[in-house]
Amino acid sequence: MAATQRVIAGTVAAAACAVSLAGCSIGADGAEAGALGPQKAKPAEAPAKSVVRLIGDGSTAYTGAQPHLRSPERLKPGQKPPQFVVFSWDGAGEDGQKLFSHFRKVAKANNATMTYFLSGVYMLPEDKRDLYRPPQHSPGRSDIGFNDEQGIADTVKQLRLAWLEGNEIGTHFNGHFCGSGGGVGEWTVEDWKDEIAQAKEFVKSWKTNSGMKNASSLPFDYDKELVGARTPCLEGQENFMRAAGELGFRYDSSGVNDQVWPRKREGLWDLSMQLVPFPGHSYEQLTMDYNFMVNQSGTKTQGNPAKYDFWGDQMRDGLLTGFRRAYDGNRAPLIIGNHFESWNGGTYMRAVQDVVEEVCNKPDVRCVSFRQLADWLDAQDPKTLHKLRDLAVGEAPKQGWESLLSGRPAPAPKGVPGTPTAKR
Repeated sequence: MAATQRVIAGTVAAAACAVSLAGCSIGADGAEAGALGPQKAKPAEAPAKSVVRLIGDGSTAYTGAQPHLRSPERLKPGQKPPQFVVFSWDGAGEDGQKLFSHFRKVAKANNATMTYFLSGVYMLPEDKRDLYRPPQHSPGRSDIGFNDEQGIADTVKQLRLAWLEGNEIGTHFNGHFCGSGGGVGEWTVEDWKDEIAQAKEFVKSWKTNSGMKNASSLPFDYDKELVGARTPCLEGQENFMRAAGELGFRYDSSGVNDQVWPRKREGLWDLSMQLVPFPGHSYEQLTMDYNFMVNQSGTKTQGNPAKYDFWGDQMRDGLLTGFRRAYDGNRAPLIIGNHFESWNGGTYMRAVQDVVEEVCNKPDVRCVSFRQLADWLDAQDPKTLHKLRDLAVGEAPKQGWESLLSGRPAPAPKGVPGTPTAKR
């Protein structure tokens, strides 16, 4: 990737969510495809009552293993890797737009699971805002506000159903502070540990804080469920990763990568979003709706309506071009990030849905959560992953997948000294 392209994408990424409506306000309210094609998802089922164990005030509960997940399998020698695609959502919550519930249904209909990065303050009512003590800010401060009882109830419902359908609940932390003056890019490792602890606590105590003590629990233990995150505005990644590694997290998705196979940093899988072709431009674009918007309508979240369709098509076509580059090339996982927002008339939500419907039912494609991808990566032979990482963006193995991953040397081409000559 040319240095100028990376600077452009990185600059936009750093600016993401820094404007009004910071890209992460409360958004609106599955099985994965197998290696040989889609597998029909079963309806989400309530966990058996015999295995329910309430945690704390009952906001969360242990209900057994998460449904609708397949066990990760190690590639066999010479086997072509599946094409993974991860769709993820920053600040996931349910509001009047009902986009959380909509994309849950889109995922189920297309054999996909996704990752929802929940903002902890979306589980905290406005009148309890002082319970949040953000690092380097006064108590009760949040750049994305808080929630009300209905919003909390609607969000909890979607989180519950999402998890039962095989989706992952990660975190987007709490107050979404960006830039200078106490933004997350200035936070220490200890600041991040404090923020993570509070994000978890708001999920683990939403019943007490909201007063909805008779509501149904979230069906997971968040201390075990939470294994990854994306930082606000993609800032503060280095110190966050140090904190997260010490706390037992397994991955981070806060950086900017090329379309190559991931590696670990600070003990975490670096599953950052990626640069893909930007139709009509000479530089590449980050795989996030906000960044497409900034490069199309600037900081205006509702630009020229005459361009809405064109802008959405640009995002869709850029993501699909990136998908095909990997699918026909090095098979590197494609990482896509979004927000439950109707920017530019909702054109980016249409684009994302188009991509889900286009790619998730293809042979060898698995649309999965970050946690599922990390499980698969951990199950592989390190030597196999090393070979995969040697492939450049869009590069398919010159001698074929069987040769690359068989563990045996490629056959010598005809005419090379020492190779038997074929009889005529």
